[in-house]
Amino acid sequence: MATTSPPTSHLLDVIFNTEPDPQPESLVSVEKVVLTIFLSIIIVMTVFGNLLVMVALCKDRHLRKKKTNYFIVSLAFADLLVALVVMPFAAIELTTGQWFYGEIFCLIRTSLDVLLTTASILHLCCIALDRYYAICCQPLVYRHRMTPVRVAVMLGGCWLIPSFISFLPIMQSWNAIGIEDIIEERRGAASNDTSCVFLVNRPYALVCSAVAFYVPLALMVLAYQRIYVTAMSHARQIETLQRAGSAPSTTGPVAAPAPTGPAPSSRDGSQAHAATLAAAASPSPNDKYHSLGSRMRVETKAAKTLAIIMGCFCLCWAPFFVTNVVDPFIQYSVPWQLWTAWLWLGYINSGLNPFLYAFLNRAFRRAFLVILCCGDQRYARRRSYTHAYSLRPCSATSANGTSVALRLSFLPNHCYSDNGRRILASEPESQDSLGPL
Repeated sequence: MATTSPPTSHLLDVIFNTEPDPQPESLVSVEKVVLTIFLSIIIVMTVFGNLLVMVALCKDRHLRKKKTNYFIVSLAFADLLVALVVMPFAAIELTTGQWFYGEIFCLIRTSLDVLLTTASILHLCCIALDRYYAICCQPLVYRHRMTPVRVAVMLGGCWLIPSFISFLPIMQSWNAIGIEDIIEERRGAASNDTSCVFLVNRPYALVCSAVAFYVPLALMVLAYQRIYVTAMSHARQIETLQRAGSAPSTTGPVAAPAPTGPAPSSRDGSQAHAATLAAAASPSPNDKYHSLGSRMRVETKAAKTLAIIMGCFCLCWAPFFVTNVVDPFIQYSVPWQLWTAWLWLGYINSGLNPFLYAFLNRAFRRAFLVILCCGDQRYARRRSYTHAYSLRPCSATSANGTSVALRLSFLPNHCYSDNGRRILASEPESQDSLGPL
């Protein structure tokens, strides 16, 4: 990671890396204003989105019941700190071309930058692993592996591991071993007396990039690849069932005849009530085909969501970390304009995460509407749908609410059988989480 306080220059130089041409002072001022407004919008949107996620989890007790949401709120906290602690100083440095806060605070700011951005990426990796266990493994395996203690350990690791590549080596100047002359040359070339110059040697660049990006990227690719295969496998099974016309008989549930004899005893009444519930729980052929079509749409949406998540993550961070590895091997010849563009592209990922991991989630969206509409109960969680599912003859067992429906093979009673265990096919809590997968 190599950054240097840029001199005040033409905005187009940042994009095209060209030598600055003489420009009227008024034009330069206008471009500074435009750049300031653009960066301010990024910061405000990042703060608003992540803060809304955290408030939603605090106010909605239903969101606190799912383990995955603790990873999401911790991710939101890391991204919120990026927007509050890291982005403003980077924006001031970029728009003014100077660093006003001294060498010590330069090291602290850089350490916080590495710490928080790495923590954000590690949270994305943990979310991918959590969903892999929830979707691709058996429910009891998920409960055994993702215990509250293990979730707490994973969250602690997301914050502890980045400290070993941020504050510890940076404050000890391990990143500058062997390149002290280059750093002093960069500081001497700066137009202002105090500049924030941060260069890294080859060992630090390789280790930092591997821990902060390449290893999490590999784990995310493997996890989401398995999730994608699972989603497509169930989509093919559903299509096969539709083609084979595997729905049961075309006769729907028949209403029980009205009793004509004497009043039944309590035991007979219980049996009659159980028969009525069984008849009500037997789905009609139209319901079955509607359920199959709905599940097909869920599978397709899940696959698209995976592509969006991985695409945004790679698009935002891959350019920076590829440059971070290459730069020490080409004598630090990457221009600062390119460094600045890649760095802010990574910062934008902190603003996208709330939309990718929370705003696409039905349960979070419901909580957001309640918050933004000042507690309007029209958007509160509806409980009326639970009665319809209570008539199902199978037990409502959920992995953790994260796309457990991807594991369902549709049986005549809308249940999934897994070694004797049955899972409700249309569990409402699972449906809430199908948005972000």
